[in-house]
Amino acid sequence: MSRRSSLDANTLAQFTGSQNFYRHSLVREVLYTEGAQYVADAASAHWLLDEIALAQRHIIPLKREDFQVWDLKVNADQTATLTCGDGNGREVYSKPILFTDFPTRHQVLLLGLGHPSAQRVLNTRVIIAASV
Repeated sequence: MSRRSSLDANTLAQFTGSQNFYRHSLVREVLYTEGAQYVADAASAHWLLDEIALAQRHIIPLKREDFQVWDLKVNADQTATLTCGDGNGREVYSKPILFTDFPTRHQVLLLGLGHPSAQRVLNTRVIIAASV
């Protein structure tokens, strides 16, 4: 089994604007930026994008939030908690992750309704990688 690559904070910091967007394969109204793609590739964590995208479709309180802060906190025992907040300190959704080998203890992803670079496609949600 190969060892998973590590996320590099300096590399992630270079993703400050997106020229390209990727459409989520299961939830077509969700796009994600090059920075989010980097997180998924470098950490072998496409499951994280899936969790966020699928929650947009199935978790009713999330449908009312135009801006979301997704926070993955990994524990020493390789369990984690994936939490979504509204950006104002209010938790909207939380899910325990029973196992992960995500390479860092903490990852934040932002999600917004529409995006200027995505030409404000109606009901499109964009996942943006924020920090390691």
